[in-house]
Amino acid sequence: MAKFELKLPKMGESVAEATITSWLKNVGETIEADEAVLEIATDKVDSEVPSEVDGVLTEILFNVDDVVKVGQTIAIIETEADAAAISTPVQEEPAKAPVAESPQVAQVAKTVEAARNAVAAPVSSTEDRFYSPLVKNIARQEGISQSELDQIEGTGKEGRVTKSDILDYIENKGTATPASAQASTAATAQDQTSAPKAAPQEEKLEASAAKTEKVAEKPKATPSVSDNGDEIIEMTRMGKLIAHHMVESVQKSAHVQSFIEADVTNIWNWRNKVKNDFAKREGESLTFTPIFMEAVAKALRDFPMMNISLQDDKIIKKKHINLGMAAALPDGNLIVPVIKDADQLNLLGMTKRVNDLANRARVNQLKPDDIQGGTYTVTNVGTFGSIMGTPIINQPQVGILALGAIRKVPAVVETPQGDYIGIRYRMFLSHSYDHRVVNGALGGQFVKAVKDYLEAWDMNREI
Repeated sequence: MAKFELKLPKMGESVAEATITSWLKNVGETIEADEAVLEIATDKVDSEVPSEVDGVLTEILFNVDDVVKVGQTIAIIETEADAAAISTPVQEEPAKAPVAESPQVAQVAKTVEAARNAVAAPVSSTEDRFYSPLVKNIARQEGISQSELDQIEGTGKEGRVTKSDILDYIENKGTATPASAQASTAATAQDQTSAPKAAPQEEKLEASAAKTEKVAEKPKATPSVSDNGDEIIEMTRMGKLIAHHMVESVQKSAHVQSFIEADVTNIWNWRNKVKNDFAKREGESLTFTPIFMEAVAKALRDFPMMNISLQDDKIIKKKHINLGMAAALPDGNLIVPVIKDADQLNLLGMTKRVNDLANRARVNQLKPDDIQGGTYTVTNVGTFGSIMGTPIINQPQVGILALGAIRKVPAVVETPQGDYIGIRYRMFLSHSYDHRVVNGALGGQFVKAVKDYLEAWDMNREI
């Protein structure tokens, strides 16, 4: 009998493993091609792993919270032919069971059958509401009808129902079984005489519901209190992964920093001049971030040896300039979506790409590909009020630039007519780089090139 090995797919050149966060299917369940089988998490993004074939899930090789390497087999699926063979005895089984003769037994059997149909009833997107495959899977497994699903208030983009929304609904509902299944249980309790004959069907239904509930539920970390009153909080999965990534980077790279101050008065005044017209024309905001990203991309083009990675004793010079953009998530963690081929974008294209990635990061809608392939990272510590910082390199890159807060300060302004003290908008740029392959001259020259591009801003530029 043919068997298909479901393997952990490749999710980017720097992703070697992922953590299984939940199984969406149980052993023995039928799976359609492209249907999600399980949920996984890399160091930053949650994702689904779909099946490549139609069949039946016959074996699960890893448990929830297990770390799996890319390319490892995580489950066995029997193909469609095998599924038919497996389903045959299941279909024949009712024929071998004793036939119920009393009207009460017949009524119970009919109610149980209705419950089974309610659990299996598919849900679908409508013209007004779109449901992701993950939400549909959870709704089907938990016996949530189309009408129930349509009543759930969505917190996602454009009111979409997210995984958190449907799990919160299930938890508040107090039960994962549909109303028809509850009716079946009540009917069985009222007729003690006929209950044993209907029990095999009912037990299967309850066992299936219990199994799906076990798959769907995730343990929540609850704070505990020590003897002296201190609160002990378990780190989140993402927090643990970030901590490991940071420690690994410090242990691997020889971190060195260079600092420089840039006068961004022209940029400040230019943005104030054009931002309102830009918002009316494009329907989105013009922030400082795309301006800074454009300057960094130009500097990387001037200094290609900053756009590298180190693998063993070999330097890999990257063909593409892919800028990582650190963004804060609602839970306080950071994520780094990547602007691909940043040096090929004009300012309008850069602005739209930055806004798109930032908006999707805030609502947890980034895909694994959105955070892969970065060759250099920029983080804006000024967002939190810091004037400078010493960021940790995002492996396997060799550099990261921290942008400090823009401050209005008195400064010496040099002119052909002489120097004077003026009010200027200035900011610190903090460059951390890997001293194993980037010396002080290159690290300093690169960050000065960024400064020069920012200070040479054309006040008459159009966007």
